[in-house]
Amino acid sequence: MVELEVQIPTAFDPFADAKDSDAPGTKGYVHIRIQQRNKKKCLTTVQGLKENFTYEKILKDIKKQFCCNGNVVQDKVMGKIIQLQGDQRKNVSQFLVQAGIVQKEQIKIHGF
Repeated sequence: MVELEVQIPTAFDPFADAKDSDAPGTKGYVHIRIQQRNKKKCLTTVQGLKENFTYEKILKDIKKQFCCNGNVVQDKVMGKIIQLQGDQRKNVSQFLVQAGIVQKEQIKIHGF
């Protein structure tokens, strides 16, 4: 008999590349994601900034510049995460590049 190789299609996981890393900030990528809360409300998260930055100062500048609310959350697995109200993906990525925190090649924007 002839054996055929059959590949079963699997669901696409948008967070698969983030699961590959062992710790936050490995490979130097900063992940900017959007999460749908309820109906029109959404939340933007920034993960993977280096630990030597003061997240509170970065958050304060982002909040002032884009007129949104946010906070810093400590996660056991992912480390510190910045959460912002609304869809701020483009604004945050431009801010991080202009402030000299990361290069444009190090930013990965996820979401719909």
